[in-house]
Amino acid sequence: MTIDWANFTPWSSLAGGVLIGLATALFLLVTGRIAGISGIVGGLFRPAKGDIGWRIAFVAGLVLAPAVFSLVAPLPVVRIDAGSTLLVLAGLLVGLGSRYGSGCTSGHGVCGLSRRSPRSLVATAAFMLAGFATVFVARHLLG
Repeated sequence: MTIDWANFTPWSSLAGGVLIGLATALFLLVTGRIAGISGIVGGLFRPAKGDIGWRIAFVAGLVLAPAVFSLVAPLPVVRIDAGSTLLVLAGLLVGLGSRYGSGCTSGHGVCGLSRRSPRSLVATAAFMLAGFATVFVARHLLG
């Protein structure tokens, strides 16, 4: 593995991480809720009374933020080396894993670990190990 020093962006990456940390902390302090995407989106499908407005606003912010950013700077080029069928299958597997794991990577990794949740520690370790294994199989065994 080599680092592409020409495109290495430690300061903007650090700034992004700090912004994510601040946003999730503020969200927890202001609303008392965890900023886990799967839980927020899942709540849209079975909303409690008075609970749908903030969920829609949260998801709208996720969708609209890149559009607003594109007014200031060009969006990065996204290249996905997979067909539509594989992408749909991958999305379904991620959704199934999020439900089975009682949360997604953002919920467990960012929000759960910061609250010292033992369940989130185990879930995040499982996510990471599965990712390492997948990369190893894809790069070294399947070629």
